[in-house]
Amino acid sequence: MLKMLKKFFDFCNETNRKKFYGSVLLGVLDALFGAMRIPAAFFAITAVLNKEINSKTLMTVIGFMLVSTLGKMVVDRFSSMLQTEAGYDTCAQKRIEIGEHLRYLPMGYFNDTSLGRITSVTTNTLEQMSDIATRAIMMVLKGSITTAVIAIGMFLFDVRIGLISMICIAVFLLVNTVTNRKIARVADEKIEADREMVGVMLEYIQGIAEIRNYNIFARNSSRIANSVERKKKADIQAETTAIPAVGFQMLICKLAGVVISAASLYFYFTGTMELNYLITMLMCSFMVFESLDSAGIYTALLKIIGKGVDLANEILETEQMDVDGEDIHPETRDIHLDHVSFAYENRKIIDDVTLDIREKTTTAIVGPSGGGKTTLTSLIARFWDVNEGEVTLGGRNVRDYSFDSLMENFSFVFQRVYLFEDTIANNIRFGRPEASIDEVIEASKKACCHDFIMSLPEGYDTVIGEGGATISGGEKQRISIARAIMKDAPIIVLDEATANVDPENEKELSDAIGNLTKEKTIIMIAHRLKTVRNADQIIVVDKGRIVQRGKHDELMKEQGIYRNFVSGRKQAVSWKIA
Repeated sequence: MLKMLKKFFDFCNETNRKKFYGSVLLGVLDALFGAMRIPAAFFAITAVLNKEINSKTLMTVIGFMLVSTLGKMVVDRFSSMLQTEAGYDTCAQKRIEIGEHLRYLPMGYFNDTSLGRITSVTTNTLEQMSDIATRAIMMVLKGSITTAVIAIGMFLFDVRIGLISMICIAVFLLVNTVTNRKIARVADEKIEADREMVGVMLEYIQGIAEIRNYNIFARNSSRIANSVERKKKADIQAETTAIPAVGFQMLICKLAGVVISAASLYFYFTGTMELNYLITMLMCSFMVFESLDSAGIYTALLKIIGKGVDLANEILETEQMDVDGEDIHPETRDIHLDHVSFAYENRKIIDDVTLDIREKTTTAIVGPSGGGKTTLTSLIARFWDVNEGEVTLGGRNVRDYSFDSLMENFSFVFQRVYLFEDTIANNIRFGRPEASIDEVIEASKKACCHDFIMSLPEGYDTVIGEGGATISGGEKQRISIARAIMKDAPIIVLDEATANVDPENEKELSDAIGNLTKEKTIIMIAHRLKTVRNADQIIVVDKGRIVQRGKHDELMKEQGIYRNFVSGRKQAVSWKIA
């Protein structure tokens, strides 16, 4: 129990940890105020038995009860507030901390770890912790401290009863340990089943278009049904394990009270305990385990808290890229790759690549699918760290830059655009939240999306669906370009930005890209001939190596992938339906 509490307190930041420690101290005061009922009862019982009821005795008893009630009320309120604030704030801060931590993880982490697992930790797991942790810690600490204070008070009244109460507490703790171990064995499966179900549901929702297109509802429905069934079985198993174990634990508490009552009666009938002490001890026999009983029930939840801490720490302890470099503002944006190699899971993806990209030039990267084109641009922007060689920007190794100062140099327009569930204006000013609406409109006009935005019901204040689900692919691309224009970075990376655009949007998208790339360094991955033929240099990448390089006319004179690529595209364009 103490180990789990320490784990959670270590998980909190210093401010919230102090709040929890403060609540513990207030919990001691709360227990002391609660224990004041014992001497109050003792004085009242003694006065009645000795027929010494007078105003002094009455005022003493009332004084004890008044201080006990008011003190407990005030202390309990502040203690609960401290624990509640600390519990909820800890989980809120951890979500932010995880979000910040994810920014600097290598892209391989997101390949190995499903979005569902990350989502489950940041939503379900931390939500459960914010609800459960506060209540469980409050009840466990309050019950433990109250029991300890009352047990000490029983020692002061009668050492024998105090020793018996300590033995009963020890037996309870032993049973509680066994109970928690049983629950722990099913808690892991319950949490894992929950994570799996979130992942499967998220994947289903994200892939609903493909599922409908290929009519594979049965297969995916069966995966969802299996994950839900696993979650149901895990929940039932957890309950059927916990209920009998907790029930037995409660029985021990009741029996302990009976043992203390029986011992007190024995001592009275053998003449070694006076009647006023007997009545007081009988009262204490019910009080001492009342709080411990509640604490014991909640100790089972500490396992869930501990597991939640482990899952969150698992993400936070994932090694980040070294991003604490200098805030560098290079004089030029010349890019150089010197004998760069990169492997992922023992599979070499980039193999000994040397490449120069001069400032304000256009470099087109073409080649077979899976050849390493996107990985190459990811290494330039330091989404990955190279295994061998180095990548420099403005003559400085990209590892020398702080990650934020490096990203100031790049804007990206991907084939798959992600827009946030927010207004169009806020999506465009995503990289510059302080930008005015006039600047947003100016960027939109350059990206050729102002007219379609103004045709929407709320114009720039129109809230689009998550991922941009409520607008077309070409419209999303143009908003993405407006976002990049707003950032005004000197290097533009276009990753097959026009690959899946319909003819109606192609001209506007091409014009938008033209406005974006004026006086910029352009690195483009493309499959369309018209987007690469005017590039200053064309790089042909195959199996992680540069197999050809040059301008369009030069490469057309060579036998190789590029010439075959162009010929294939020309043939495809000339196809007609008879």
